Amino acid sequence: MNKIRHITVIGLVAAFVILLIESCSTAKNTAATRWWQAFNSRYNTYYNGALAYVDGSLEKENGNQDNYTDILPLYTVRNKNSKELGKANFDRAILKAEKVIDRHSIKQRPQWKSNKRKTDRDREWLSRKEYNPFMWKAWMLLGRSQFHEGSMDNAISTFAYMSMLYRTQPSIYSRAQAWLAKCYIENDLAYDAEDIIRNNKRDSIPWQARKDWDYTLADYYILTRDYKAAIPYLRNVISHEMRRKQKAREWFIMGQICQEAGMNREAYKAYGKVIGMNPPYQLEFNARIARTEVMASTRSDGMIAKLSRMAKSDKNKEYLDQVYFAIGNIYLIKRDTINAISAYEKGNEKATRSGVERGALLIKLGDIYWSREQYADARRCYNLALGMTEKDNKAYERLTDRSKVLDELVPHTDAIHLQDSLQSLSRMDEKQRDMAIDKVIAALKKKEAEEKKKQEENEVANREQNDDEAFGDETYKNENHSNTNNLNLGNQSGEWYFYNPMAVAKGKQQFQLLWGKRENVDNWQRINKTVVKLQDNNLADISDERRDSILNAQEALDSVNRINQEAVNDPHKREYYLAQIPFTQEQLKVSDGIIADALFNSGVIFKDKLDNLKLSEKAFTRLITQYPDYEHKDEAFYHLFLLYSRKGQKARAESFVDSLKAEYPKSEWTILLSDPNYVVNARYGIHIEDSLYAATYDAFKADNNQQVDANVSISETRFPQGANRDKFMFIGSLNKLNEGDDEACVKGLNNLVVKYPESDVAKIAGMIINGVKSGRRLRGAKFDIGNVWTMRNETLSESEQLKTKALSAERNTQFVFMLVYQP
Repeated sequence: MNKIRHITVIGLVAAFVILLIESCSTAKNTAATRWWQAFNSRYNTYYNGALAYVDGSLEKENGNQDNYTDILPLYTVRNKNSKELGKANFDRAILKAEKVIDRHSIKQRPQWKSNKRKTDRDREWLSRKEYNPFMWKAWMLLGRSQFHEGSMDNAISTFAYMSMLYRTQPSIYSRAQAWLAKCYIENDLAYDAEDIIRNNKRDSIPWQARKDWDYTLADYYILTRDYKAAIPYLRNVISHEMRRKQKAREWFIMGQICQEAGMNREAYKAYGKVIGMNPPYQLEFNARIARTEVMASTRSDGMIAKLSRMAKSDKNKEYLDQVYFAIGNIYLIKRDTINAISAYEKGNEKATRSGVERGALLIKLGDIYWSREQYADARRCYNLALGMTEKDNKAYERLTDRSKVLDELVPHTDAIHLQDSLQSLSRMDEKQRDMAIDKVIAALKKKEAEEKKKQEENEVANREQNDDEAFGDETYKNENHSNTNNLNLGNQSGEWYFYNPMAVAKGKQQFQLLWGKRENVDNWQRINKTVVKLQDNNLADISDERRDSILNAQEALDSVNRINQEAVNDPHKREYYLAQIPFTQEQLKVSDGIIADALFNSGVIFKDKLDNLKLSEKAFTRLITQYPDYEHKDEAFYHLFLLYSRKGQKARAESFVDSLKAEYPKSEWTILLSDPNYVVNARYGIHIEDSLYAATYDAFKADNNQQVDANVSISETRFPQGANRDKFMFIGSLNKLNEGDDEACVKGLNNLVVKYPESDVAKIAGMIINGVKSGRRLRGAKFDIGNVWTMRNETLSESEQLKTKALSAERNTQFVFMLVYQP
């Protein structure tokens, strides 16, 4: 009986539990179900997701690497290098939040008695789309995790949906709007963010959402560079922040935006707050550097002395580029450019890293050299900075453009400088020349000694570092130590071997000492010309004494030649420099030719790509004065005409037209400038030529051969340097085919390929010529421009433009369609 009663009790309890669970289902909306789903959401799935979110945030905060050369972003997700940090934890948080939403969301409206009167609050309650009172936190966790993970599009979708879901609840809606604006800001959609901010400013922001809006508005004004407007909101952000490390970072941002806004005293105080909070050393170091720059205008000498003491500290060995960068900036504020350059160069020399900090220093140094017209040094700085600058850096485009121009210019200016120096040495007496060469050799030896000392210091530092950091067995430690030394043997800067001129020079010297001067041919180690000569002379047929005598004489001659050759190839010997000096008339003529070509090319680049008319005028004037027999002198006159026309010196410009007519009456430049329509062409020529080409193409399609020939002739005489000249030549050649003249067509296409090898139509012309040369016949008396046949393997000549491509965009040709299926 007791057993039956016990079973009955258990059954009743089970039934009660089942009924309780059923009554708390998300399909029902009662006080009990709402409480149960909220309780279950909070302490089950959401709790684990919140812990994962915290772990992900700490991982991102601790692993973040900021770029202190620019204004720090308020959120580290904007740093590309930190974007992936914490991803696994954020993914887990997202998964948990989605699970909460899926399992515990209550959409069912609650039961309402029809005879009960509804208040405004009741109407709002009944119009809600979510009735789980805890669910908004799950949505917030989902959106914030997506935001910090860098999935901005997903975060935007989440907060936009959340704004719609909680439209009737101002406190939650305002928070969702704040985060939605924040997502737009970080996704570089400033207009969308501005629209949300403007709409929310019309209404009073609930106190529960004030913190979120402080962060959003501070972030918005910082990224839109309205720093004065950002300051009060950033102060609120700092007051809200609970984490010491993050608060120190926010004070640093405060210092940066105060400095940008010209509020140096406030910036100095903000940087002092950073230092006083005992932050990570890198942040503290940059705060100290920034504080010295802030006060440079009033206490420059004291700040330089303070930075010099920082440079001597062992703690700052890794940051010497930043220290000297700051010193250089202070000198620039004092308008002391010479000392600024010296400080920047020292920072570049002592830099141990190749990061954005060194890149910023090199850009600044390159800009100074650029403004001082020291283009060789500017090129060196820009080329080094390119590999250390992110593509989204605002200076990257300018850096790339200048680097390309300088890569064209500097070889010419260097050639002028070198040949002028060599000719100057050739005019000296022997004693003066030897003294000048000895100075160069002494400077080289001094530089090598400094490099060697620096190399030894780096090797000692590497050994100490390896001793401190090596863990595991002794074999691994020794192996790692050996590899480190080997890597630093010829390249203490950490650069690739062939980017280090000193390492390359030393390698060449060691090779030549060991093997002699060898030609760059295959199997050079197995080639022995002495042996070949002995075999050719058939020494086996002569006596031993005679053979020994010949071998001894040959060995003595080889020894003398080897000594002379070593001296010529050794930059530590006078012979190395004497071999490059032009002493004879033939050598001077070659040197003059190099100078003349370099003057011409540099003059064109100065005028057309750098807009430096002063240096262009200087180069062209020296060219026509010092080298009157230069083969392209007529073109130099033409460029001088353009140069003085741009300077507004019309009389001076016309004098070069007269010189062209007098000295080069048949030159293409004389014909061009003698054209009565030249002024009209120069001013409106682009539009006229475009209209002429459009009319010519229409005439070609309409088979109006005479009109095409007439327009092509106008192009040749009136626009010989026009932008569409290649297209005129192409259409003119095809028109010859329509007239039945195959030979004239091929000849015209050949001229096009030779004169405009880089043109797009030259490629089509090359394909047609390839076909003709391989035996294919052109079509009758008409030509269909949409049916240009192609040949893949045949080539007309060695010209790269005539070589066919592996793939073709031509549609009217044979092709293979492949369908691959893997079961």
